[in-house]
Amino acid sequence: MAAVMIQGCGSDVGKSVIVAGLCRLFANRGLTVRPFKPQNMSNNAAVTADGGEIGRAQALQAMACRTPPTVDMNPVLLKPQSDVGAQVVVRGKVVGNMQAHAYQERKAAMLGVVLESFARLQAECDLVIVEGAGSPAETNLRAGDIANMGFARAADVPVILVGDIDRGHVIAALAGAHTVLDAADRDMIRGFIINKFRGDPALFTDGRSEITQRTGWPDLGMVPWLAAVRRLPAEDAVILDPAQAHVMRRKVKIVVPMLSRIANFDDFDPLQNEPDIDFGFVPPGTALPGDADLVIIPGTKATLADLKFLRAQGWDIDLAAHVRRGGRVLGVCGGFQIMGKTIADPAGIEGPPETAAGLGLLDVETVLTGDKVLRPVSGKIADGDAPFDGYEIHVGRTSGGGLARPFLFIGDAPDGAVSSDGKIAGTYVHGLFARGEGRASLLGHLGIASDAAHHGDLVNVLLDEIARDYERHLDINAIAAIAGLKTQ
Repeated sequence: MAAVMIQGCGSDVGKSVIVAGLCRLFANRGLTVRPFKPQNMSNNAAVTADGGEIGRAQALQAMACRTPPTVDMNPVLLKPQSDVGAQVVVRGKVVGNMQAHAYQERKAAMLGVVLESFARLQAECDLVIVEGAGSPAETNLRAGDIANMGFARAADVPVILVGDIDRGHVIAALAGAHTVLDAADRDMIRGFIINKFRGDPALFTDGRSEITQRTGWPDLGMVPWLAAVRRLPAEDAVILDPAQAHVMRRKVKIVVPMLSRIANFDDFDPLQNEPDIDFGFVPPGTALPGDADLVIIPGTKATLADLKFLRAQGWDIDLAAHVRRGGRVLGVCGGFQIMGKTIADPAGIEGPPETAAGLGLLDVETVLTGDKVLRPVSGKIADGDAPFDGYEIHVGRTSGGGLARPFLFIGDAPDGAVSSDGKIAGTYVHGLFARGEGRASLLGHLGIASDAAHHGDLVNVLLDEIARDYERHLDINAIAAIAGLKTQ
């Protein structure tokens, strides 16, 4: 079956979006398309229908293909827990924690798993579009590689290399990759794409010609800076831009502190599209604003570490003042655990065994456990019965008197806790704001009349818009031919 791999000259050059856009483009042409990323590193994870977890970028790409996400789309997922270690997820299930150097020594053993997942996807579709990770030009990581050229050569998948001109030095990036790659890896590359161009494209005609001259790779097109991309769900916290916070004062201000291991922060994308909300992420070293109406403590990959991080920023003091002023607080997943009275890790799930006092905003206690809850969920908000859809992805069991006032009902089962005055709440459910009715109900407590639109509908519109832009700016027939598709 046909396949093509999108690799980049670095991280955050737009590989994920290009794969998503091409997936939607070819799906719109009537093909059965599947996304694939051999190895991903992200704390933003999605839950599959069979209870596995994959990178959220692959879930977005599956949506672009109009197919449910599966664990085969991202068979190896690394979830950083510290600067030098990560939780390792294989085919949707946690297999353990590993230091970076140890994983580098063992990653080659994952190639068989990766190739099996790729083969299953190929068997069910017309085209697989593969996303690389980081850059193949990081030749120090080439030994045992399964994310870029190691996979491409093992699976015999041709590569298209993406350069990000918004960062500058794109000629050097592409020509430099050509220089440092060995001959066999270099031969896998069948063309290049320039991404994120601003201004008059004629100004870079000579630059594109020079890249072709220096590398011999065909020019497959140049994509302009697309406003729609900023509104798609993002996977990496590196894109969070504190400078965009609180640009204007709207009717209601909602803020989210940027924890050091923040996870699944696309939970809040639907809030950013509400016209009456001034939404922003608060960066480390900055106080939580005193005029915030709602503070949301987000999910985190390392709850105890981020509880300490939160206190180190002085955000615990800011939250206490916020609550005294009558402000509202919502905790999601790890944020819910942080808001309780204690967090215990007797088995050392996140590090050395310890117990720490939480913020004490809710009458609950959490014990971290080795078994991870992974499941899609739906239900109703306890106050008002508005429906919601979401998912759970967490370790730990929470108990305490606060659970007698649940925040949600998942089916008939209560979830989360609400304070006696109704202003402080916590839940394990991610994606709570995506469904229009649920979001409208929650924002109604803040005095906002939401448009009640489903966020997924907006994302589908954006994917179609990006696909149309790619039709205009990329040589789609050449890309199809590289992938092995027959073109008309």
